[in-house]
Amino acid sequence: MISHLRSFLTASVALAALLPAAPIAAQTVAAVNEAEEIIVSARRRDERLIDVPVAVSAYSQVDLEKLQAIDLAGLQGTAPNLNIVQGRGSATSANIFIRGIGQPDALQTFDPAVGVYVDGVYLSRIQGALLSLGDVERIEVLRGPQGTLYGKNTIGGAVSIVSRKPDFNNVSANASALYGSFNQILLNGYVSAPLVADKLALSVAAQWDKRDGLVTDPLTDRRYNDRDSLTARAILRAKPSDRLELILSGDYTRQRNALTLGYATAPLIQTDFALGAQTLVPANPYGEYDFQASTSFTGDEGQRLDHWGLSLTANYDLSDTLTLTSITAYRKLSPDFFIDIDASEAELGDVFVGVRQEQFSQELQLKWNTDRFSGVFGLYYLDETIRSNQEAYADDLFAFFGGPITFTRLIDDRQKTRSYAAFGQATYDFTEKLSITAGLRYTRDDRTYTRFTTTLSSLGLLNGLDFSFPDDLPAPLNADDTATFDAWTPTVTLSFKPTPDTLLYASAARGFKSGGFNGRANSLNDLTLVVDGTPQLVTRFEPEKVWTYEAGAKGSFLDGRVRLAANAFYSDYTDFQARVGGGTVGSTGVFPVINAGKLRIWGLEAEATVRPTDNWNVRASMGYLDAKYREFNDGRRVPPQSFSCNPTGNAIACQPAFAPPLTLTLGSDYTVPLGDFGRLTFGGDGRFVDAHFLSVDNRANLRESGYWVANAYVQLDSNAGWYLRGGVKNLTDTLYRTDGQEFSSVGNIQTVYFGDPRTWNATVGFRF
Repeated sequence: MISHLRSFLTASVALAALLPAAPIAAQTVAAVNEAEEIIVSARRRDERLIDVPVAVSAYSQVDLEKLQAIDLAGLQGTAPNLNIVQGRGSATSANIFIRGIGQPDALQTFDPAVGVYVDGVYLSRIQGALLSLGDVERIEVLRGPQGTLYGKNTIGGAVSIVSRKPDFNNVSANASALYGSFNQILLNGYVSAPLVADKLALSVAAQWDKRDGLVTDPLTDRRYNDRDSLTARAILRAKPSDRLELILSGDYTRQRNALTLGYATAPLIQTDFALGAQTLVPANPYGEYDFQASTSFTGDEGQRLDHWGLSLTANYDLSDTLTLTSITAYRKLSPDFFIDIDASEAELGDVFVGVRQEQFSQELQLKWNTDRFSGVFGLYYLDETIRSNQEAYADDLFAFFGGPITFTRLIDDRQKTRSYAAFGQATYDFTEKLSITAGLRYTRDDRTYTRFTTTLSSLGLLNGLDFSFPDDLPAPLNADDTATFDAWTPTVTLSFKPTPDTLLYASAARGFKSGGFNGRANSLNDLTLVVDGTPQLVTRFEPEKVWTYEAGAKGSFLDGRVRLAANAFYSDYTDFQARVGGGTVGSTGVFPVINAGKLRIWGLEAEATVRPTDNWNVRASMGYLDAKYREFNDGRRVPPQSFSCNPTGNAIACQPAFAPPLTLTLGSDYTVPLGDFGRLTFGGDGRFVDAHFLSVDNRANLRESGYWVANAYVQLDSNAGWYLRGGVKNLTDTLYRTDGQEFSSVGNIQTVYFGDPRTWNATVGFRF
């Protein structure tokens, strides 16, 4: 019937009239005056950024172009305490952490800790969420728990993408063609036109992005880690009456990539039942990483993804102060990924993961705005079904006197989720300066999970686990394939405006992330945990919870030439969900997924934009993060194993993954007027991400030691509407790690993934 949806399209890459790296700007088109007001909709209504008592960073389309951001990964390090990387072994997954809270496992049975929303539509899985950014009006990054304003709640924060809507009265279009390193070709196109003046308008956007692989296999000369995607979106906007607006949106993304290879940082080990452990591949097999890696896959195994959706948004003005909004959406996600987890010619951790996911969501919002009292009340429903077919190939994992033992694991699982929520938030202005905001949300998730896994070997059937037929299993598994998780999550904020252009605020908010089932269980050993000294079978993990307390200030000074924002926060984070340990029972690796610990997280955040002259802009951001475990439990096996990350049991000071203590961004651009011809702009930015671990299990070789990345561009804009642009990303060719795979209990797999090397690009385009 209908649906409103997600901004997945046309990328960004050539344009501008300014640059930077840090956030904070929400203009819309070509030449942008940094002194213009920044408007965001973080609280479900359009407000000046400096009036919003929330830690939020905003990026306009121009900002994204200045960052040379093609997809969401281009925002990495540009907002305080924001860590966005391409998900491990996948060209399309978005691994997002905010303030040290994220999803450390790419498994589909974990909910994202940071939600991605496109025009109000929540994307349930990280697969396919590394969105293209072509026809985006703005992106808002909200830090801290979200739930009293958004249909689907998230515990760590939200990335809200707002797409550009067609205009009822004006025709606009733009197109660009980019050519760059590794034979990259990026084509973008967008057109918006009224069909019936003041009543009906249509926009269509498309992007094609293709690039040769960055990684070469020295054994075969084949290339991997390429780009090959096609995206398209159309938006039909109608205004049947002065009170009613309808927005129908449809999008499609198609990706056809080769493998995404990492690099083996530890010796890869084979278990020979007669001779003992044998090293198959040494650590760092090709020396210092130089974008060389190998794989045991020899055919055309790669990564395919089809992702599409429809949505319908209806806004109806019941009166001058009341608006009713309905967002109805349907999405379908179909990725088929081959992943070489061990990143070597050995067949130790080679997998195929095929996922079929469908989601239907319905959200209703009643918004009101009076002189002193404003807010939103909403109802939300999500119905999601996700199925996966997984195959693991490990013919080199075991041997007997050097003779191979075949090993193949087959997994089929299905998860059904129905999520219900009622939420509301209201602001009351005691005076023109003093306001209080309070909100409350109730969430209930009903979840059913079935799983069948079989391991086949030349030694025969090794083991299996079947949640589909629970009567064959001992208690509590025989009645534990269905669970309900619910929570009340309040928020309260007190804000004070000393002047119209300054704001002080303090807030407290509770966040919640639903529980689930162990989607890595392959035998009962994976479910055997020690609880109060007694072995127990546990199939599921409980919800995560966090209380976050925050105080901040914002201000605009010197007629908008200086904008400042700063805040401090403290989070009490409990029941952290993770796959931990990774020990063995006998010769078989085990994968416990549990509520692993409690964390204490506090930090400082600051952003600034300065316009010293009409032609010069400077932006900066800083995030400081102090994240520590107060408790860490690894669900030890029986008999007890020794784990590297267990400060509670072994007094080892373990650090949370993906929580760099410091993130910095500094960007600037300068425009030289060229009279009647146009203008010439020089811009650049530098981003620093501090040292941090890339896995829950703190392995020294799964750690990034901290890095700077610098980018630069020059752009010529003509007054006739065309432009030329040249850019360089990673100017100093910095080698840095972005993600890791830790399966040390399976052949000692410890694989890291790296960011792109230095690349250049040249773009020609036009807009009118």
